Amino acid sequence: MRLPVLAGIDGSARAASAAHWAAREAVLRGVALRLLHALPQFPGASVPGPALERLRELGAEVLRRAVADLTERHPGLEVEARQAGEAPADALLAAARDAGLIVVGARGAGGFEGLAVGSVALRTAAAAPCPVVLVPGHPGTFAERTPAVRGTGQVVLGFDAHRPAGEAAGFAFPAAEACAARLRVVQAWALPAESVSPRTLVVTEEDRATWEDQEVLGLSDALRPWREKYPRVAVATDLMLLPPAEALVNASRSADLLVVGRRTETRTAEGRLGPVTHAVLHHARCPVAVVPYAA
Repeated sequence: MRLPVLAGIDGSARAASAAHWAAREAVLRGVALRLLHALPQFPGASVPGPALERLRELGAEVLRRAVADLTERHPGLEVEARQAGEAPADALLAAARDAGLIVVGARGAGGFEGLAVGSVALRTAAAAPCPVVLVPGHPGTFAERTPAVRGTGQVVLGFDAHRPAGEAAGFAFPAAEACAARLRVVQAWALPAESVSPRTLVVTEEDRATWEDQEVLGLSDALRPWREKYPRVAVATDLMLLPPAEALVNASRSADLLVVGRRTETRTAEGRLGPVTHAVLHHARCPVAVVPYAA
């Protein structure tokens, strides 16, 4: 069974951008789009019955408008819609069990001005069993790409040849192929301690070139199976002598989608976002796909 793309919406402009991104992805995958609206949560006493019913009516209207808009933009796309009584993050994680991909706005209707990523998006990205795409307020051209401009986009994959995450590559390569986009594989690296001259405590140009050549060869070897599996994907590799988060944020400025991995955390149901992924989510300039993989 081909699993649908799941998008969370709450009536905000950011959620609408995420829904449009999700619809485009569902069309590319040839699957249904499932829209999920969760009732807002309030602290303290329970919400009075009439108010709760009004919230449900408003949520239903949000869904109705979203379905009408997306089916008009994407004729033939199957769009499902449902409401959930749980908190938004709980509802998304529960629905993730039957989804191939979750798409959410990096921030929803809550939060405050200047907040880059909201709590619902962070929790979903940290704990979902499937890939999660966080779409910023202005997702850029990748979300709205049409067949007329296929081949002009760029997908960036954050990669580490020393600890390759096949799941992240397995998401990035077909994503680039589906849109005929270029794939830029970014690997951050650092000079090892043994590259420093014991006499001058500096790295010679010759030593730096030697270590860089080794990194290039390791990256090429790690990517070979993926290049062979997806021969139509134009791949460029980029070694950056920078901290990983800085390298990926820099690369996101010219990307339509940035793909990073998230190691699954078996000790807690809430999962965990590593420091690099956490930093990327807060500072990337394009949609970010967080792909879980087993440690």
